[in-house]
Amino acid sequence: MSGLLAHLNPPQLAAVTLPPQHALILAGAGSGKTRVLTTRIAWLISTGQVGPHGILAVTFTNKAAKEMLARLSAMLPINTRGLWIGTFHGLCNRLLRAHHRDAGLPALFQILDSADQLSAIKRLLKNLNVDDEKYPPRELASFINAHKEQGIRAAQAEAYDDYTRRRVELYAEYDAQCQREGVVDFAELLLRSYELLKRNEPLRRHYQERFRHILVDEFQDTNRLQYAWLKLLAGRDGAAATLDGACFFAVGDDDQSIYAFRGAEVGNMRDLEREFAIENVIRLEQNYRSHGNILNAANALIRNNRGRLGKNLWTDAGAGEAIRVFDGFSDIDEARFVVDEARDLVRDGFSRSQIALLYRSNAQSRVLEHQLFTAGVPYRVYGGLRFFDRQEIKHALAYLRLIANSDDDTAFSRVVNFPTRGIGTRSIEALQEAAHRANSSLYNAAASLGGKAGASVGNFIRLIETLRAETQVLPLPEIIDYLIDKSGLRQHYLAEKEGRERLENLDELINAATNFLQEEADTFSNPAESNPLASFLAHASLEAGEHQAGEGQEAVQLMTVHAAKGLEFDVVFITGLEQGLFPHDNAAQERDGLEEERRLMYVAMTRARKRLYLSHAQTRMLHGQTRYCLPSLFLEELPEELLRKIGHAPAFAPETPAYTTDSSGDRASYSESATSAGGLRIGQGVHHAKFGHGVIVAAEGCGPEARVQVNFGAPGMKWLALEYAKLTPT
Repeated sequence: MSGLLAHLNPPQLAAVTLPPQHALILAGAGSGKTRVLTTRIAWLISTGQVGPHGILAVTFTNKAAKEMLARLSAMLPINTRGLWIGTFHGLCNRLLRAHHRDAGLPALFQILDSADQLSAIKRLLKNLNVDDEKYPPRELASFINAHKEQGIRAAQAEAYDDYTRRRVELYAEYDAQCQREGVVDFAELLLRSYELLKRNEPLRRHYQERFRHILVDEFQDTNRLQYAWLKLLAGRDGAAATLDGACFFAVGDDDQSIYAFRGAEVGNMRDLEREFAIENVIRLEQNYRSHGNILNAANALIRNNRGRLGKNLWTDAGAGEAIRVFDGFSDIDEARFVVDEARDLVRDGFSRSQIALLYRSNAQSRVLEHQLFTAGVPYRVYGGLRFFDRQEIKHALAYLRLIANSDDDTAFSRVVNFPTRGIGTRSIEALQEAAHRANSSLYNAAASLGGKAGASVGNFIRLIETLRAETQVLPLPEIIDYLIDKSGLRQHYLAEKEGRERLENLDELINAATNFLQEEADTFSNPAESNPLASFLAHASLEAGEHQAGEGQEAVQLMTVHAAKGLEFDVVFITGLEQGLFPHDNAAQERDGLEEERRLMYVAMTRARKRLYLSHAQTRMLHGQTRYCLPSLFLEELPEELLRKIGHAPAFAPETPAYTTDSSGDRASYSESATSAGGLRIGQGVHHAKFGHGVIVAAEGCGPEARVQVNFGAPGMKWLALEYAKLTPT
């Protein structure tokens, strides 16, 4: 027993050895929560308080469940095979398999993954002759899943208008189809399991008596239905908590709740504390990952959130280095700095795989990937696709390829029915046979098709011909913008629940084209000898095929902040720290959105072990146009004494990076050249007594004649004389 508990610090030991009672463990980032959870199970079993089969432990990922089982096997001489340790979906599947008759399911019911569910919905819409453009399958799937995750069946769903009423009817039809076919989707696993326990008292009582200890990992990420399912098993569904029934041991961190968009309810932690009358809230605050300056900055940031349960991370590893803050002129300048710094770090002995470049939005990866590609630095996009491999980018490029070369059968096949335009598999097969007989491309064979297939494919051919004709004289970025609209891609993704990020990526493709033209300006100086569209397509293909590291190869890690949760690195760069980007514009439109963004920033900062970089740019390309940016308010919330500013951009973009190197090898300050009149810079944030906060977008004159143009947002653009305006820099 002493060996089991030997490596625990005092709060960890207190949590592991709690007597049988409900408890909430606030486990900060890097504080050893998995060790506590696993050791708690081992201690309960070792001391004879419960048998292995009296434990129910719930995790959020299969990886976490496997790690917990592996650690238990090393701690205890028991067979972990039959233990109820797993994800919500895995445990619900196990419950429904054991009681399939009571659940109204066949013994061999099948589980639909996301792709299977989408196919089932498409088939349903076709069978019911429902217009899938008016009721997009992905949007309908999101509608159904969101209701199931709230525990709402079609019969209880509210319909505010005719459109919603029809979606509710389709939800009911979908459920009926799944029941006939003996299949369940992921959301159904949990809802069906909850309903089974709710209505079947003998079965519920059986499991309540069996599971004497319920332990939950990452409790801050639970949604309402998951919490309701846990309360049923703990015997606390709507009743005041007593010491009867199972002991509930929840481990989580309200400061790391970043999945509201998936339905996670950070308020579940407060509800748990109240409904289970929890007296033992144990805080794990000693961090075993990061140096002190990183933790102190993260603590200062998260204190700005209201209603926290509260904790303060600390370490005995020392203060470490100051947090480096880089202010670039543009997003390209920022990316160049990040990549140059990453190469220097590798030369200094850091492993590439221990360097992470984080960003708020997937679209931001494009400019970073381009700089890595240019510099010849191997990289890996964690938990996602490289920019030019993303579905929406491939679709847009396929349209561009068809405009450039109508004989490109691969591009033709990709978009002939995307977005959907009623061209089915049989029509495609008929077209392929016609092309084979004529030894021609699919595009040229289209004229030989008759009937409905010929009409549908003919409409697509006319669309491509129109796109080609109407983009002849447009510059490359405008060709892409026009194509995204006229092809239907923009409208298609607007209708998707998760389509906003895909639209951001399509906008970034326009930026990529703009930057490409700037970088290759000399090549295109003589239009008669160049073809920007063909050159850009070749450039995209080359970047898509290069520098993504192979398996086992050392590579710089790229990922969104959401994807970084649970990971740690020696060096972390958090890029794009600008208002509207991080925190994201969407945060202003959602209840408590800014607080969730701040938690996301907290998660990002606490991924770093030894060195943390924060970077932002004064200008950033958006939809092919330069946008002037204000630094993120999160930067203002960090204590100045913990920061080391290593870059400051001039008012106009330098031809080469304008930073110099100081004696310590770090990037030093920019020279203050090209500042506007009065010492203010284009792109700088200012405050005006009447108009509020704004950003300088233009300047002219000098001395008493100096004036600046400021974008104040809602009040609009204003030209102000510096002698009288009394602008305060922010």
